[in-house]
Amino acid sequence: MTVASKLSETLAAAKAEGRAALIGYLPAGFPSVEGGIKAVRALIDGGCDIVEVGLPHSDPVLDGPTIQTADDIALRGGVKIKDVLRTVREVASATDAPVLVMTYWNPVDRYGTARFAADLAAAGGAGCILPDLPVEESEEWRKAAGEHGLDTVFVVAPSSKDPRLAEVTAAGTGFVYAAAVMGVTGSRAQVGSLAEDLVTRTRATTDLPVCVGLGVSTADQAAQVAGFADGVIVGSAFVQRILDAAGDEEAALAAVRTLAGELAAGVRRR
Repeated sequence: MTVASKLSETLAAAKAEGRAALIGYLPAGFPSVEGGIKAVRALIDGGCDIVEVGLPHSDPVLDGPTIQTADDIALRGGVKIKDVLRTVREVASATDAPVLVMTYWNPVDRYGTARFAADLAAAGGAGCILPDLPVEESEEWRKAAGEHGLDTVFVVAPSSKDPRLAEVTAAGTGFVYAAAVMGVTGSRAQVGSLAEDLVTRTRATTDLPVCVGLGVSTADQAAQVAGFADGVIVGSAFVQRILDAAGDEEAALAAVRTLAGELAAGVRRR
């Protein structure tokens, strides 16, 4: 199996089992570079099918206070792009799960588009999620990504009109990231009511799987979203478990594995 097909094949395998895929997110360098690598591996050990490694950013416009806190901890700890790539490399070499990088565009642009694509592929990465890169300005990245067998995942929101959905889905590969709510990441008492409609409208424009994130934090919510989406994306809830451990690494890893297991059971409910 090539790296280019790993993400698609993992999503297809989950679908063949009659369930949604579970996608977990944690930023690199949180709570430390070493601790972050262990935490991302714990996501997979607990039951995540796919993982997103966040590239910490000083102005994470899509992220709420929980992930902002984690990013701040990572940045104050001195995390660099090389540490993000190391995280991808160590996780990808230890598992069959696809490893994506979730990043804002500015760090990639500064690093160098072609260089980042080459280095991410060399690390065993499966692709990138780029929440703030407009599709109209993405040709350079998509060309570099394609040359290195990387998928490019774009984000759609409930406010996206149908013609815009078609433009975004035509440019992306791997899957479409459907934001369940208008706003930033973070755990919520209930999943946004607009999510199912967004998935339906998005599917009308593409054959790509549609995965839903923003707000999912419990097994019940995962089961709810799995009822209409191809994948369930969880980030802030994992970050919060590590924050709640207050520096106790073993407790943090156990909490992350436990939550991943609960969510994995949620996406498998009939």
